[in-house]
Amino acid sequence: MAKTFLVTGGAGFIGSAVVRELIAATPHRVVTVDKLTYAGNLASLEAVAASPRHRFVRADIGDMTAMQRVLADHRPDVVMHLAAESHVDRSIDGPSAFIRTNVVGTSVLLEAVRGYWKGLQEHEPGKAAVFRFHQVSTDEVYGDLEGPEGLFHESSAYAPSSPYAASKASADHLVRAWGRTYGLPTLITHCSNNYGPYQFPEKLIPLMLLNAREGRPLPLYGDGQQVRDWLHVEDHARALLRVALEGRVGETYHIGGGSERSNLEVVETLCDLLQARIPSARSCRDLITFVDDRPGHDRRYAIDAGKIARELGWVPRETLESGLRSTVDWYLANEAWWRGMREGRYRGERLGLADAVG
Repeated sequence: MAKTFLVTGGAGFIGSAVVRELIAATPHRVVTVDKLTYAGNLASLEAVAASPRHRFVRADIGDMTAMQRVLADHRPDVVMHLAAESHVDRSIDGPSAFIRTNVVGTSVLLEAVRGYWKGLQEHEPGKAAVFRFHQVSTDEVYGDLEGPEGLFHESSAYAPSSPYAASKASADHLVRAWGRTYGLPTLITHCSNNYGPYQFPEKLIPLMLLNAREGRPLPLYGDGQQVRDWLHVEDHARALLRVALEGRVGETYHIGGGSERSNLEVVETLCDLLQARIPSARSCRDLITFVDDRPGHDRRYAIDAGKIARELGWVPRETLESGLRSTVDWYLANEAWWRGMREGRYRGERLGLADAVG
């Protein structure tokens, strides 16, 4: 039976991938809610704009009246909460925006959803029984992994290092509290580093790719040996739908790509892929420049995604190699999508240095 999904932050990088997957691969209806801040882009939803199963609502999750209206008008069966300020460097420069959106905004949304769900319990108990609130979070809430071994598990203690990670950890705690205190049927997922098409060019992979294409320096923090587990955004979207539809209420699931690489390795691979597509006398590896590390930079993240594989049968389809190839090809073929942002909203400047210590 077709359900109605309400996706907050659905014009963002991961959110738009979820919306596109829902419309392309399922019979479900989708209501996209997005404030359209600097990183939100309606062009990321062009593929679904004409679908009769998709609606877009411009609204702020921190606006209680707006959220109550959206819930009443569209009566979702699933709320997938992806709206968030998400760039660590920007959180260093201005943490207040992250607290407002990720913490206060999540609390407002939870209260609006709780009121809606109580109404369902009173008048539509069958619909209330299948309702889910899905909090989409990050592995960064766990902080730094010591050394080259070990993985974060669903029971790992939170130890966030950045204002961004702390704000997401706070949101997770609120979601768990609303589940425990009020019985709201919640799910939480933690993902590793996402990459792929439609990613705002402040993040590592599109920034380096576009800088290399233009012959600009490729600034790597510190020694470039920070290790991340890389997850293709379309694999992530498929996993999120699996959890939302089949996950056990109250549970947490880790979603990882199983592809640990250092930032330097990733950038070198991007250079080689670009060189193969746009041959140049000078390799863009020569453009790699090591710059002062950002404050509080975690050295390594890696997560154990065994639970979602065992319980829900999800595993990633993309390897890092196949995913990077398709990502490079997408950015080269879709200049119209990123050019305006590159020239207007973000020109590639260094972020994350305000009031830095050490």
